Amino acid sequence: MARAEVRQIRFELEECLTYIAGDPFYALAAIGGFMAKPLVFRFKDADLPVQLQKVDRDRLYGFIRTEALDADGRPCRLATLADDGRTLISSGGTAIASLSQEGEWLDRGKLKAVDPEGHDVTRVASSYEAPVSLTVTATIDEFLTHNVKAAYQVAGVTGSLPDALLKELKAGKIFSFPYSYRGGLAADVGFLLTNAEGEVFLLLGTPTKLHFVGLEQASALTEEEPAAEEEGEDSVDFGMM
Repeated sequence: MARAEVRQIRFELEECLTYIAGDPFYALAAIGGFMAKPLVFRFKDADLPVQLQKVDRDRLYGFIRTEALDADGRPCRLATLADDGRTLISSGGTAIASLSQEGEWLDRGKLKAVDPEGHDVTRVASSYEAPVSLTVTATIDEFLTHNVKAAYQVAGVTGSLPDALLKELKAGKIFSFPYSYRGGLAADVGFLLTNAEGEVFLLLGTPTKLHFVGLEQASALTEEEPAAEEEGEDSVDFGMM
């Protein structure tokens, strides 16, 4: 490949990354027209493809990157010192393996998940394999009983979301559904709602496992008895006088 072609491809790639960073919703590449697979909602028999943009602290507040340099100003790479005290393992030089009780290697593809009773666990499908129906709603109390771990801003692929859906969301309705990005053993709980400005968000959470501590059994209060003063050797008993 000629150097001019390499420079052109590099320029188009940089232009693509600049476009992605400037547009929070579309990951449209200039060199191929590639776009990430959208999540499809089904609302009143209509399929609505949407794009999700993750909302994190780095995007909201920015971030600081710390770079370590050596005496000559060259960037340093993280390494791990092995147990022998001599071997240095660079980043990517370690991995996690599964071993049997006999210490033999286990292929992860042959493993299966079971519940505490030993029964097979049914895997959940990815939410991107089929449209997600917006039929189940949740109350604000049900929403607050979940621990939210991720937030995404939602935008339609071909334009804004339908007015009928936006009207119900702006009225305070919260749609709930199982959500799994790749599929797996368990799905998160997804909540589709809007903020005060009418922007649509998808929040992912898991049910909290907190138990309310009430006053059904009040603890008994016991009064502390004053400590008796210790009598020293030189103490005088005035009753004997």
